[in-house]
Amino acid sequence: MTHHRIVIVGTGFSGLGTAIRLLQEGEHDFALIERAGDIGGTWRDNTYPGCRCDVPSHLYSFSFAPNPSWTSTFSPQREILDYLRDCAERYGVMPHIRFHHELLGADWDEERQRWRLETTAGELTAQTLIAGQGGLSEPNVPDLPGLSTFAGATFHSARWNHEHELDGERVAVIGTGASAIQFVPEIQPRVARLHVFQRTPPWVVPHPNRPLSSLERSLYRTLPRAQTAMRAGIYWAREGFVVYFRHRRVGRLAERVALRHLHEQVADPVLREKLTPRYALGCKRILPTNEWYPAIVKPNVEVVTEGIHEVRAHSIVTADGSEREVDTIIFGTGFHVTDIPIAERIRGRDGRSLADVWNGSPTAYKGTAVAGYPNLFLLVGPNTGLGHSSIVFMIESQIAYVMDALRTMRRRGARTVEVRPQAQSAYNAEIQRRTRGTVWVAGGCSSYYLDRNGRNSTLWPTFTWPFRRRLRRFDEPAYALGAARAVPAPA
Repeated sequence: MTHHRIVIVGTGFSGLGTAIRLLQEGEHDFALIERAGDIGGTWRDNTYPGCRCDVPSHLYSFSFAPNPSWTSTFSPQREILDYLRDCAERYGVMPHIRFHHELLGADWDEERQRWRLETTAGELTAQTLIAGQGGLSEPNVPDLPGLSTFAGATFHSARWNHEHELDGERVAVIGTGASAIQFVPEIQPRVARLHVFQRTPPWVVPHPNRPLSSLERSLYRTLPRAQTAMRAGIYWAREGFVVYFRHRRVGRLAERVALRHLHEQVADPVLREKLTPRYALGCKRILPTNEWYPAIVKPNVEVVTEGIHEVRAHSIVTADGSEREVDTIIFGTGFHVTDIPIAERIRGRDGRSLADVWNGSPTAYKGTAVAGYPNLFLLVGPNTGLGHSSIVFMIESQIAYVMDALRTMRRRGARTVEVRPQAQSAYNAEIQRRTRGTVWVAGGCSSYYLDRNGRNSTLWPTFTWPFRRRLRRFDEPAYALGAARAVPAPA
């Protein structure tokens, strides 16, 4: 059985960023296990038409690896994936990746003080396990009555079927979230009829995306500090968005901008009424786009607000008894964020899975460590998500914290490190106090920000710079460090 000092799950921004930092610190005894045959995480999986990041390009990248070649201010999926591949190759990560190694189970071996990992390609062990699979890795497909009887094609936006021809088809799109608002305008001109099933209208704001000129790209290549300055300016501008979420008066100003955008692009008052949100802006993810409304108003598009009663072999029936014949169903229904399946596969000291311990409400200390799970670090863990800035900033903050934890273990000669339950409880109580009164929990909607118990276990509730400051150094007093044990030789 192969043993590594460190095993990392996933090869998105979290996994690759951690691997790069390990190599820079001279650590080579590690492996990244990846269930797919390529790197990239969500940017590998989401290849639907029109896929693009809604965080500015200069900020949605590693701080230590700026990319002067972005072609637009908000990057398309292919460019982000190419960027991640370039980073993996340039920093020497590729030899450490084990492709087609999906994690099936991770069990803490108390006697030997290591993790025993079962993967689709065999077993291995690790002293430290770093879970970097991300929160947008498992597509969520609703359990609709009769879906299994549907005779046409069905697929989720994160598993786009590029071999299936949509031209001339009658297509049902279920969901109007961040993915749907991008792919619907792309497929609308191709299909004969498009039924968009909307449960809740999203807040849509104008998108400031524009091409980056050759002059700008040349400037960033010859004067990297110019791009660094641009990144800093974008970062602090995005930090200001937090005010919209924490103060309703300011949030209403943003709502006026969004409603004006709706009125300018949708002339039909009946349709406009359907598309008008009835909750506070920011309660759900805010969607920037200039193409969504113009596509929705086309003659071959229908916005359906009635709930789905059942799916039949060739149609969808809504709660009011209306039946619409469709050839293909596309789900734009998001991901398992607070109930991510990997939580069921990681079992700690007492044999209980993270899912059992969390019981529907994920918690961690600084989004990174969980009591009862020695030598386990989560990246993009509970309460590290954002509604205003770049998750890459949060990831780099966590990576710095994990690196300092590993250095502390080496310096102290510790075999194990585990957050103290009291520290974890106090930290999460503070997070929930900071969340009270914000639009995320008091905005009048349900969203993936809230778990099944109605608790915010997804979002960091304030500016990101305090998170960076908190994770700048490993706070040893919050942890119990254990020395190596003498392990009896096998009989």
